[in-house]
Amino acid sequence: MPREGVTTDKIAAPVGPFSAAVRAGEFVYLSGQVAQDPTTGRLIEGDVAAQTEQILKNVGAVLAAARKTFADVIKASVYLTDMRDFPAMNTAYGRHFAAPYPARTTVAVASLPLGAAVEIDIVAR
Repeated sequence: MPREGVTTDKIAAPVGPFSAAVRAGEFVYLSGQVAQDPTTGRLIEGDVAAQTEQILKNVGAVLAAARKTFADVIKASVYLTDMRDFPAMNTAYGRHFAAPYPARTTVAVASLPLGAAVEIDIVAR
């Protein structure tokens, strides 16, 4: 199955050899996003709720570039550096999705790029 990269100038440029998203058949796989400011590429200031909001703005921009919306998301993976941040992340996350909610996994990790508190990747169809 061929794959097609999805790009947008609405988010910071990737810092490595990866695409913002890849379309493969009817699925779009978004790379993990941290809360980068789209204009500076730097991690935004703020707590995990603010970071989650910025991530989901960035995810929305990538979804739009792939001609998808949050309603097309079928799976999300969330990575937190501190599971005590789960309630704040969950509240911010919940503002972007409606029932039936995407399947989701949330795991704790030792660290994330740019010193982020949270990273999210998405699969849409």
